Formats: sequence, C-alpha cells, structure tokens
Amino acid sequence: MRVWIDLANSPHVPLFVPVVRALEQRGDEVVLTARDHAQTVPLAVDAWSEVVVIGGESPAGRARKGASILSRSAGLLRFAMTSRPDVALSHGSYAQVVAALPARVPAVTMMDYEHQPANHLSFRFAQRVIVPATFPEASLRRFGAATRKVVRYQGFKEELYLAGVAPDPSLVVSLGLDPDRVTAAMRPPPEGALYHAHGNPRFDAILEHVLSEGVQVVLLPRTSEQAARYRKPSVAIPERPVDGRALLATVDLTIGAGGTMTRESALLGTPTYTVFLGELAAQDAELIRLGRIVDLRAERALPAVERRPKTTEPERAGRAEEIVDIVLRTVDGVAKGSG
Repeated sequence: MRVWIDLANSPHVPLFVPVVRALEQRGDEVVLTARDHAQTVPLAVDAWSEVVVIGGESPAGRARKGASILSRSAGLLRFAMTSRPDVALSHGSYAQVVAALPARVPAVTMMDYEHQPANHLSFRFAQRVIVPATFPEASLRRFGAATRKVVRYQGFKEELYLAGVAPDPSLVVSLGLDPDRVTAAMRPPPEGALYHAHGNPRFDAILEHVLSEGVQVVLLPRTSEQAARYRKPSVAIPERPVDGRALLATVDLTIGAGGTMTRESALLGTPTYTVFLGELAAQDAELIRLGRIVDLRAERALPAVERRPKTTEPERAGRAEEIVDIVLRTVDGVAKGSG
C-alpha cells in the first residue's frame, strides 16, 4: 500500500516519525509532502531522505488563508495525480484533504484542537477523523464529523513520539548559556493563525519577569519576525533547528503561548506553564486538571523560577504503541473501503 503523509507544520514531523517507521516496517511505501512553513522542511529533511516541498508560509487574514489553502491544494492535487497513493494521512492538513477529494484518494485526518475553524473542511471531507478521547462531541458535530467517521484514542498525541526522550545538558551549552543558571524554554504565540489572530501581551510580560529574576531563556520563535522581536540579552534563539523534545526535558521550566510544545513539556515532567490566550483545548484543560500544566493567564500569576532535580531517565513509552496501532488500523480500513 502507498500511504501519502502531508506535513503542514513543524510539530507534524516528530508526530509521524513513528507512524512512518511502523508503516515501512510492515512493507508499505510512504510518500511525503511538506509545507515550507516554520521549521517543517528542515526537520522533515533531517528525518527522511525524500520529501516533496509544496506550498509556503500562510498569509494573514482569513480570506488570504483560504486562498492559500486552495492554492496549495492545487499543488497537492497534481502530486496525488502523479504519485497515485492508496490513502492520505495528516494531522489537520486542510489542503491535503481538499486535494484528496478530486484525486479520489480516501483521507484520514487527525486533530486534537476543537477550536480550529478549518476543521469544517477536513472533518467533512475526510473519510475518518482520529481525535483524543477528550475531544468534545459537540465540536465534532459542529464541524460535520458524523459519528461513523470518528475514531478516538486515549491520552495525548504527543505520547506517540516522546518515548525514550532524555535530558541533554549539552544543548544548553551549545546555545552559549550557563548550565548552572536557571533556564527556561519559551514558545511565543501562533500569531496570525486562524484560531489565534491576535498578539499576546501576557507572554511578553512573563518573559520580562523571568529575565528580571535572572533566568536565561531559550526562545523558540515561530517566525523570523518573532526571532527579531525577542532577540535580547539572556535570550538564546537557535540559529538552526534543535532537538526540541530533548531541550524541553533539560530545562528547568517551560512557558508556552501555544499548544503542542506546552503539552510535550508537561508530559516530559518539566514544570510547565501556559499563557495561551486562544480558546483552551480540552487536552490542555485536562493537563491543567492533572496538575501537569499551571495556568498563568490570570494577570498576577507568575511562574516559579528555580532549578529542578535533573534526571537522565528517558520518558517511558506510555501509549505510543497503542496510538500507532489505532492510526494504522484506521488507515488500513479506509484504504480497503471498510474502515
């Protein structure tokens, strides 16, 4: 079977590494496309020898974003007509799902954020929608995902690829920072995204606070504009992609204004804080309920800036194999017309 995986954003690369491995180990062929957005392409090229780049950065504004999705869909359609995959798979690649329809390629999409407006496209057009158990039923209905389409899994998608991640103190040193000082990883907001069109002054205020407390910060920007804006003393901005998961397992605390990296940090056992100002995902709310994430959105809330005990114990496998198995069984069923 030929499986087409589209990588629309940088978090999709680690997410699909174990899925691609499992598909290839059982004899399937995997073809990969990637959008030239954030660090998606360099991360994908590091992971796989052959990746076809189609499409680029998403412009601001809903109308322009919609046009960008359609434009990328046209490129993906041409790819699909040439490569003739048996099934398409992505984590919320709206352009892929749109392209798969006229190409007559059955599509499976994954998603864990119920406030993404473009779910209206992917949930209606895909043959199957894979979501975590906490994904609200009302949101599935609102986005047009019929009950027969929905496949659920327990836990968090990040558990799929965090197994074996261990701290790596050399990462802090390689960024020119002092390994004996408190170090925080910070991820700015997804400015301009459909679900987060505004800025986040709360993130800026927390950054200034931790710097005033003598904390050194590894800031992982989403865009070159953010890199330029936040470049200042005691803020290290990697010039090239780093192993983000190992970094999150190494630092003393993480402060995130988005979703994926915040959840990764929490699941790796690092003291983790959120200042996300969009509508909170059910997955994030669950980690807050479990005490794995601390909510800093209230004006006077501040993070604890202190060293944490270091461990070299890698993250346990958790539910990784279970989630991979659900994804593969869903892909098989859709490809055979019975899933």
